Amino acid sequence: MLQPIKTALASFGMSGRVFHGPFLKAYDEYDVVKIFERSKEESKTMFPDAEIVRSFDSILNDPKIELVIINTPNYLHYEMTKQVLLAEKHVVVEKPFTTTVKEGEELIQLAEQKQLSLAVYHNRRWDSDFITIKNLIENGELGHVSHYEAHFDRHRPEIGPKKWKETQFDGAGIVYDLGSHLIDQALVLFGLPDEIDADIEIQRKNGTVPDYFEINLRYQDLEVILTAGMLVKNPGPKYIIKGEKGNFIKYGQDTQEQALINGASPLDPHLGEEPQELWGKLNGTSIPSVKGDYGLFYRRLYESIRENKKAPVLPTEALNVIKLIETAIKQSPVHPVS
Repeated sequence: MLQPIKTALASFGMSGRVFHGPFLKAYDEYDVVKIFERSKEESKTMFPDAEIVRSFDSILNDPKIELVIINTPNYLHYEMTKQVLLAEKHVVVEKPFTTTVKEGEELIQLAEQKQLSLAVYHNRRWDSDFITIKNLIENGELGHVSHYEAHFDRHRPEIGPKKWKETQFDGAGIVYDLGSHLIDQALVLFGLPDEIDADIEIQRKNGTVPDYFEINLRYQDLEVILTAGMLVKNPGPKYIIKGEKGNFIKYGQDTQEQALINGASPLDPHLGEEPQELWGKLNGTSIPSVKGDYGLFYRRLYESIRENKKAPVLPTEALNVIKLIETAIKQSPVHPVS
């Protein structure tokens, strides 16, 4: 018999409205009972029956809450996740997992001691194009892959309004933000690299945190190039993959985020479908994109908590992302581009 998980959201900003709230609302497996909003009441539209609280302690001290979603700014992930685990509750924490390897290791140890579920929200594993690429590689349609290139480019020449993303807080900047996605995808496909090289820059006028990177992961017989920037007005391919049997090239971004912003329901059977004009090409022939499915994270999370199955994203996997980010930053001291 279905036992909904009593859940609390630690914030209701963009990620709460788009990446977490819609799935928690749509799926009967979850019952959102409390939402932490410091001064606003924006969550009432989506969760009219949930209690809005002004103190995080109200969530920590509530014995009926089983799961807390930490979808707060990066520099708060470690401390808030630690507090939730000490309060004997399961946790989903947004990427990046933490801002240091040491913090991540401590949280993993604490979750194991408490026998609690700790999952990290690397939702881009369920992008339509990435699932398509993963299938192509696993099915051997590209043969041995020797070159993998992934871009996450945007055109945002002005410094954004979110201070925690654009000023020198721990975990700020594009490497922790978009880099977390690209690195996690590469590790899912190829595992940990033998070597890593990085170029990290501040390219925008008046910028104070990194807004461009190129990270190269080197394997014995494979080169992986991961890059993202905020000054790319006309993006090229998102993915370029070269294998002994052929090449795969893909343009465009997954459609789920924009659809959810526009109010699409996770129960819409067409959510995650890509239009034909966005399909990638294998040796020049269009290949239908596999349907994306961010909701799979929350469906698997329920099984993890209620049936003791594997978490949808293991914290040890997310910790490897932080290890590579730390290595990249050490190798490339950030410098403004004049």
